[in-house]
Amino acid sequence: MEHLSPKRFSLMWAVNLFGTAVGAGILFLPINAGMGGLIPLIVMAIIVGPMTYWAHRGLARFVLSSKAPGSDITQVVGEHFGKSAGKLITLLYFFAIFPILLIYGVGITNTVDSFITHQLNMTAPPRYLLSLILIMAMIYVMLLNEIIMLKITNALVYPLIAILLGLSLYLIPHWNLAILTEMQMPSTSDFLWTLWVTIPVLIFSFNHSPAISSFALSQQRYHKNAVLAEKAASKSLLQGSTMLVIFVMFFVLSCVLTLTPAELKEAKMQNIPVLSYLANKFDNPIISYFGPAVAFLAIGSSFFGHYLGAREGLEGLINQMRDKPIEPKKFQKISAAIFLLILWIVAILNPSILGFIESLGGPIIAMILCIMPVYAVYKIPALARFRKHVFSNAFVVIVGLVAISQLVYSLFF
Repeated sequence: MEHLSPKRFSLMWAVNLFGTAVGAGILFLPINAGMGGLIPLIVMAIIVGPMTYWAHRGLARFVLSSKAPGSDITQVVGEHFGKSAGKLITLLYFFAIFPILLIYGVGITNTVDSFITHQLNMTAPPRYLLSLILIMAMIYVMLLNEIIMLKITNALVYPLIAILLGLSLYLIPHWNLAILTEMQMPSTSDFLWTLWVTIPVLIFSFNHSPAISSFALSQQRYHKNAVLAEKAASKSLLQGSTMLVIFVMFFVLSCVLTLTPAELKEAKMQNIPVLSYLANKFDNPIISYFGPAVAFLAIGSSFFGHYLGAREGLEGLINQMRDKPIEPKKFQKISAAIFLLILWIVAILNPSILGFIESLGGPIIAMILCIMPVYAVYKIPALARFRKHVFSNAFVVIVGLVAISQLVYSLFF
């Protein structure tokens, strides 16, 4: 890694974090975010940048707060909160991330199968073979060294950014003023309800917490200095958050301005990706080709970040039950075999319950991303210097509590 310049190293990780955050859910985000009208959407565009940056910066600082350099998030949790709490949080961390990995295994198989069948008009390989090839390819990348893995992830993310920007610009001539002419000032209760419902969607559409621990440790290894690592991590996170806000929110806004409120509701009822709806609206087969392309690139790039988090969680769980930790390189191979087998079986079965399992992990991710790092700031002496950031700390906690309350409500009511 040392042969990379600090600027290049920082940008590579910023792009990687962007890729981790942007999953296939981006194809539904314009519909979910635009349903409440333009005013809530503008407010979301304003708050999503600070929300994303401050929350992930807090988690990175938490990982870097260990007295023992090289400690990942599962080890830092045990160091600061005790062994029992450390085991529980590590368990929750793993089960919040791993189901998302399962969803990507199913998603990549369905996306490629559909593309071969409908766009290429060819017969797709048997599901068991196609899923095995795709999952093996993605896991193989994770066994390569860090720089090669980052370069491959970057190679997926740059076309993703280009397509998002290209589609956003392509839609500009089709923008209509329906959302403005039909717009009414929402009542305070409607406005707050829309924000309450949408904030969790935004958090998880921009969430790259599964990669934060590996990212923070990578900065630590590169800079070999805790202070420099923390500053460099903050810089990369700011770059990544800025990219997310610019490219993703511009894409969301462009789609929302192209569709009328009635069409947004229809797309929601049909439960189809926004690009599929736009392709049908304009009878434009070219747009329909970009849907699978965005989904493929988004799933591929997001898979890598979630794989890092899931592997870290599993390693923490197993090592906490052993007297002597498994050697990291050996564990990488063990976890690759375990993940390959489980992901392959789930991809073949193609269960519909995965979305429900993912939503169960939502509150846990919100707690780990928004609540735990701020709690640690006021409990751990190593993070005491960040207590002066009262506004950002309070903002992150409030957003986290809002997300948790809405997610819990949606699960049980």
